[in-house]
Amino acid sequence: MLSHGTIWHAIDALAERNQLSPSGLARRAGLDPTSFNKSKRHSADGRERWPSTESIAKVLEATGATMDQFTSLLSPDGTQAPAPATASAAIPLIGFAQAGAGGFFDDGGFPAGQGWDVIDFPTAAERRTGIYALEVQGDSMMPLYRDGDTLIVDPGAQVRRGDRVVVKTREGEVMAKVLTRQTPRTIELLSLNPEHPNRSFEISQIEWIARIIWASQ
Repeated sequence: MLSHGTIWHAIDALAERNQLSPSGLARRAGLDPTSFNKSKRHSADGRERWPSTESIAKVLEATGATMDQFTSLLSPDGTQAPAPATASAAIPLIGFAQAGAGGFFDDGGFPAGQGWDVIDFPTAAERRTGIYALEVQGDSMMPLYRDGDTLIVDPGAQVRRGDRVVVKTREGEVMAKVLTRQTPRTIELLSLNPEHPNRSFEISQIEWIARIIWASQ
């Protein structure tokens, strides 16, 4: 049965599975960090507040969870439902520092060549082909991504304004940014770290751009 308590329980359980607090889960999904706080689950007069369907959709996208996996966390008695069995597959992994070197990607931004490592990634959460992982190195993406975090990238996914993306320039620079504007001639990128400048490029300077679909933190 879907109730106020069970759906908030599912959100808490999803956060725990991703080693996040409820506020950390909200932040990863691009929401106000206080959106999922326990104090926000009832109004001042005691009425129940429910998370919006848009918030749930953003959480699923940010964590890579499917709706089936989310509903499996609903438990009428308040206990966490057992995790469903999921298959996993090895996907290519490389560090950001190495990604800028030649020979690791084709012209479309798909993994190619030798020198990749591999990690396991649940195929139930993401069945697209061509996805790969980038390991964050250094603090240039703080506070959103930290050294050692893994970003799952889908070069085949549609990229839209507001998406977190990985961009490779024709000079070999690889960066993770937020796409703020794209025209037939230019692309504008917002830095994840406020201490680093935003960037703007001519389209001719960009080799490829790919969407970040999931992050392990």
